[in-house]
Formats: sequence, structure tokens, C-alpha cells
Amino acid sequence: PPAPRRNGLASPRCPLGPSHSERLRGSGRGAAGHVTPRGGAGVGAMSRRERGWEPKPEPSGAEAAVEDAAPAEPESPDQCLSLLPWDRFSAWLHCVCVVGFDLELGQAVEVIYPPHSKLTDKEKTNICYLSFPDSNSGCLGDTQFCFRFRRSPGRKVSVCCFLDQLDRDLPVYLKKDSAYYYGYVYFRQVRDKSLKRGYFQKSLVLISKLPYVHLFRTMLKQIAPEYFEKSEAFLEAVCSDVDRWPPPVPGKVLQLPIMGVIMKLRIPTYRDKPGTTPIVRNMHQADAQISMALPTVHEVDLFRCFCPVFFHIQMLWELVLLGEPLVVMAPSPAESSETVLALVSCISPLKYCSDFRPYFTIHDSEFKEYTTRTQAPPSVILGVTNPFFAKTLQHWPHIIRIGDIKLPGEVPKQVKVKKLKNLKTLDSKPGVYTSYKPYLNKDEEIVKQLQKGVQQKRPTEAQSVILRRYFLELTESFIIPLERYVASLMPLQKCISPWKSPPQLRQFSQDDFMKTLEKAGPQLTSGLKGDWIGLYRHFLKSPNFDGWFRSRQKEMTQKLEALHLEALCNENLVFWSQKHTEVETVDLILKLKNKLLQADREHLPVKTDTLKKLQTHINDIILALPDDLQDILLKTGT
Repeated sequence: PPAPRRNGLASPRCPLGPSHSERLRGSGRGAAGHVTPRGGAGVGAMSRRERGWEPKPEPSGAEAAVEDAAPAEPESPDQCLSLLPWDRFSAWLHCVCVVGFDLELGQAVEVIYPPHSKLTDKEKTNICYLSFPDSNSGCLGDTQFCFRFRRSPGRKVSVCCFLDQLDRDLPVYLKKDSAYYYGYVYFRQVRDKSLKRGYFQKSLVLISKLPYVHLFRTMLKQIAPEYFEKSEAFLEAVCSDVDRWPPPVPGKVLQLPIMGVIMKLRIPTYRDKPGTTPIVRNMHQADAQISMALPTVHEVDLFRCFCPVFFHIQMLWELVLLGEPLVVMAPSPAESSETVLALVSCISPLKYCSDFRPYFTIHDSEFKEYTTRTQAPPSVILGVTNPFFAKTLQHWPHIIRIGDIKLPGEVPKQVKVKKLKNLKTLDSKPGVYTSYKPYLNKDEEIVKQLQKGVQQKRPTEAQSVILRRYFLELTESFIIPLERYVASLMPLQKCISPWKSPPQLRQFSQDDFMKTLEKAGPQLTSGLKGDWIGLYRHFLKSPNFDGWFRSRQKEMTQKLEALHLEALCNENLVFWSQKHTEVETVDLILKLKNKLLQADREHLPVKTDTLKKLQTHINDIILALPDDLQDILLKTGT
């Protein structure tokens, strides 16, 4: 190679960390493979739009209005990727199953639609048992509930990248968990003398990665009764409708047609103020005949679920916050699943990071794992209905026994916390069975407020709003001191140098955090007294803290990477390259390209102008090189 160009002075090392120059020196600059990133065609093979270096065209007036409402709305699927048949369907559902009862085989999956949808034998077995009530309640008529089960690993979908892009705009508690599927069930059991068993028993089940319980419950109410009359051809039409739905873009009002009815809804974004739900209304009175506005996609009726035990809601909040093992014993899958979902949601906007099963049966593939007595119960919330669990899970530390859900207007009686030894059967009286002593003093005001609402016949929706606001304020009072302390672990911006790797976050110190609580603790926003310090110490050992802190670490690390990119853009990189060897310059180009790829791959919070500016720097550096080296870099697209 030509003689290196030096200015005779010690110059800053190549930015962005260790050098690639040894590789380049070994093969010479003419080896095109060494100036092309792994993967063949190189970065240059990507379009400028894909890399995010070219601004999107100015939106039209209608598009601009949508962008105002949802600033983070990604490009449409057609722009992001080439849509295949059923890709729109797959953005919402994995498949639709029909589970029936066979006298010889028991429960069996009769239909899977679309036909190409794949389920492993283990997944099918779980769906079979979880789609039927597992209790003595009878469940005559129609019953709706949901379940959650582990997904077999290794399966990919063609819209995966696009779904990941949508996922980043969701609140943390609505982000999909790729390890699990949800099953939304509409079960019908009616007498039928023409059948040997004397009963018609069948479930229509929607399988999805999305935790949108209210949306899919509403959808099943619309389609299931008609499906049981018209059978498979109707199911095909339903799935075709779903395959015409727009993608599940957070922050945008979506219109989802389903068999002649339009469901209007809005999926929350992480930018929404916690505790607020923008109301989706029908635009015209005539729409009311053919459309319905969903007030939420994911929330359950919180007050109805907690009504049997609402004297203990604050203690239940602590148990969920700390990731304690919890069992909900209920008379039917409907009560079981809704109560578990209500428990998981009570620490929102924190995400519940442990496993939870809204409906769990003795046939579940994880039954042995969760019921073994050889080790302490895992951090999980289980919803069960089978009386067998009263003995099997008797060693669990916290058990909630739910009776039949009370009708609106009935004032629940105050029930004391019961000792676990008193729980012998599923027929035991409703209540909370635990020896747990709450860290915080009981808030009598919220109990009085809810009791007054029942006496005044306040609608359950209004009661749920009060309860949800109470949980939100309690959770925020708890988490704000942690947020404040973790933010202090971020290095100062002046510590970020383009000539060094981005600085690391400082280590979380439990002792240092505890010291901050005296002056900046939850007492600033909450009037509740009690052992807050003890509650924090317990929380710091929980899966919920681990999940929350990992998420915050990732966000702050990405912010540091973004600030490092901005620092690079503000440097005269062409001047730097003129004072260094060609090998070092090519090494710099490679690293800058990798930075751009990282920004795109990890969705770093970087402005488009910053990425464009960095790409301009790269182009200018290449143009300053000798023609032969320029040709190699341009031909390989590096």
C-alpha cells in the first residue's frame, strides 16, 4: 500500500474503539471482502430509505393529521416489507382453532385456520385442555375466558420485523412476549339429545401474541354465535376480514371490519399519560348501527374482579409488586382469568415480569413444574378452577379464593385475612389466605370511597376508574424515587467523546439508593405511612425490579449511543482522515457504517438529520481517498 500520510504529531486514535486495521493489512486494500460488512452485498446494497438516511416525503393533509395524532407511527407494511398472503392476519392473530369434545378422544382440535398455520403437538395439547372449563360449575350456555401458554421456540413469521417496529411504540406492559401465546375462548355447552353425550360442547379459540383481551373478547362476541350456526365457511370469511385489517399501529384510531360490523379502537402508546385513555367515538349517528367504539383494547373490569376481596386490594398490590407466588381459586375460567389479569394490571405502568396463567389446568405441560413440593413455589400467578388444586397448591404462601362475582349494587362483606391452614377445599369461604404482613399501613380512604360507590349504585365502570387511578398513583409514588436515582447513573454529556467508546452507566448501589429515600422518597407524593424501606428492599430482589431495571438500562445505553453518534457528527472527520493512514481511514468508514446499521437495527433515539449528516461525512471521506480505493469502496457498497 502507499506510504501512510502522517502529520508528524501524535493524533487521536480512531474513534469507536478497537481497530480493524490488522485484518486490512493482512490482505491489502484490494481485497474487497475486507471492506464489506459480513453478509455479502454490504451496506451500500440497502436503499437510503431502508437505512434511514433519506427523509420521508412530506405527508398530504390527511396523512399529516394522522401523524399529529400518532407521531411515532411507522411506515405502512407495504413500505416496510413485501406483504405475503395472510401477513396482515398474522399481525393480529396466529390462528383460529375450533376445539370439540369426542367421546373416544376427549378434547380435540377439529379445525385450524388458516390451514397453513403451524402448531406443535405440545401446543395443540395445551390448547385442547385450556379451551374447556375444568370445574364442577357446569358452565351451561356460553362462557368467555382467556388463557396463556408457552410457545414452542424457533418459529418465525414474515412480518416479524414490522411487528418489532410497532412493539417499540407500545407501553412496556403491552409489549408482546415472544415466548407466550394468548388463547381467547368462546365456549358453548348446551343440551343436545341427538348427541350420545347429551350435550353440544365446542370452543372457538383465537390464538394471538397480543394481550388485547377486550378487543378479542368483543370480536368473539360478534362472531362465535354465528359460527356455531354456520360452521367452517363462516370461519373462513372471518379470517379473510382480519387479513384486510390495517396493522396494529399504536396511537392511531383503527377501524377493524368484522362480518359487517366495524370495531373502532385506539392502541395506547408509551407517550400516553398513564391513567388516560383517549375516547374513540363514532363519527356519525348512522355509524352506531354498523360500528362500535371500544373504550380499551386490553383493560378488564377492575372493580368487578376485585369486588370479592376489595378490602385487601392494597395487600394484593404489594404481593403482585413483589412477584410473590399467588393462586386464584375460582368457580369458573371466566372469574379465574379476569381476576389474574386484574392482578397483573394493578401495578401498571410497571410491567409484571414473572409468568402468569389466567387459567391453568392439571393437564398443562407445566403442571409438575408449578406444583412440585421439592422447592419453593415459583414467582407466578395461577388461576385455577379444579378442586384438585386446593390440595395440590396448599403449600403456596398466598391464595385468593373467589366466589361467584357479585352483582352490581351488592355491598361485599368485610372478610379478614385467613390462615392458610384453614383452606382445605375449593369450597372454602371466599377470601385471602396468607400469613403475609403488609409493609404499608392500610389506606382506609379508598375502601370507604368504593363502599360509598356501591351504596350509591355508582356504575362499575366508574368504580373501576377510581380503583385504577388509586393503583396508578400508588405505583407511581413507589417507582418515582427509583426512576430519579437510576437517572443519576447516566454519565454527564460532557463525558461523551467521539474519540472514545461511549461511557458506561454507573453501577446500581442499593445502599446509595436507600440514602436518597430520606429526602426524595415516596412521602413526597403519597400520604401512606409504613415500612417503605422494607418494601423497597424486598422489591429489589424481585423479578419485577430485574425486568424494570434491564429495560431502563437498555433505554439509557441506547441514549448514550445516540449521543455518541451526535458527537461524531459534530467532528471534522474528513480532516481527521487526512492525518491518518488509508488503512485507518477505511477502518473508520467501516465503523461509521456499523454505527448507522446499529442505529437502524436497535432503533436508537437519533434524529434523521443526524444520520444523514453522518452519511455525508462517510461520503466525503471516501471522496478524499485515492481513486483506486474509492472504486473499491463504491463497488462493494461499503
